[in-house]
This record gives sequence, structure tokens and C-alpha cells, in this order.
Amino acid sequence: MIKWMGAVLIIVATTWAGFEAAKHLSERTRQLRQLKVALQSLEAEIMFGHTSLIVAAQNISKQLPKPLSLFFDQFAKKLVKGHTSVKGAWEESLQEVWSYTAFKQGEYEVLKQFGETLGQHDRISQQKHIKLTLSHLEREEADAIDRQNRYERMMKSLGVLSGVLLVILLM
Repeated sequence: MIKWMGAVLIIVATTWAGFEAAKHLSERTRQLRQLKVALQSLEAEIMFGHTSLIVAAQNISKQLPKPLSLFFDQFAKKLVKGHTSVKGAWEESLQEVWSYTAFKQGEYEVLKQFGETLGQHDRISQQKHIKLTLSHLEREEADAIDRQNRYERMMKSLGVLSGVLLVILLM
């Protein structure tokens, strides 16, 4: 009886681990879509609303779920304090929130590069930088969707099958 309970616990644990790994893949795709929407909102706020960067970041943080809302909230707070440049506030916020996201190094580089241009140019140039960043993020999103399609089912199956293998080896 105890053997069977242990076997069930092993299978449940490895299945859970497989599903968590698969969840990370789908989470990256979801967060990339949210980030693209956030940058489109930023573009609209700057171009049509003539909103300051602080207010725009605050508005965007209210529209997004975590962890991206945390990023824009941190960014707005750092801008309000005024102790750092726009570039510095962007990079610090990115580093603080990065561990909570499902993003990869490619997204980090794209966002870091965008932060270097943020607030440095007039509205038209800023719009061009946002569009460029969006095109880079679309490429990253295509990669994320491809990885999700290829590996999500495999991760789930691997979790279940590794549990079954472990149980067989232990019995």
C-alpha cells in the first residue's frame, strides 16, 4: 500500500514539473503579446495623447497584468524620483523585474536597446524607435510560438513518462 502511494506521489510530482516547464513556454508567448500591446499603448500616449513619459508609464502599468505592470510601475516611480536618467530608470526597472518574467536574453537585449533611445528624441523619431522595437519583439514572439508548438506537449509527456520510469526502476 505504501509503495503504491509513493508511486502515485512520484508520478504526480514529475507530471507537475513537466506541466510547469510547459507553462513557462506559454507564459513567454503571452508576456510578449502583452509587451507589444504596452509599447503600442506607449506610442499612442506619446503621439496622440501628448502625455509625459511618467503619466504614460503609470497608465500602462494600470492596464497590464503582473509582471509587466510591475515593470512600468517601477519605471514611473523612478522617473518621478528624478534621481536617474530615463535610460537609467528603464534599465534599473528592467533588472528589478526581469526575474519575474518568462523572457529570454533576446527580449532583454531588445528592451535594453529601446531604453537607450527612450526620451532622447522628438515624437516622430520616438515613434520610429517604438516601431523598430515592435518588429524585433514580433520576431521574438514568432520564436516563442515556434518553441511552444514544438516543446510544450513534449514537456508535459516527459514529466509523466519520467515519473512512470522512475516508479518502474524503484519497484
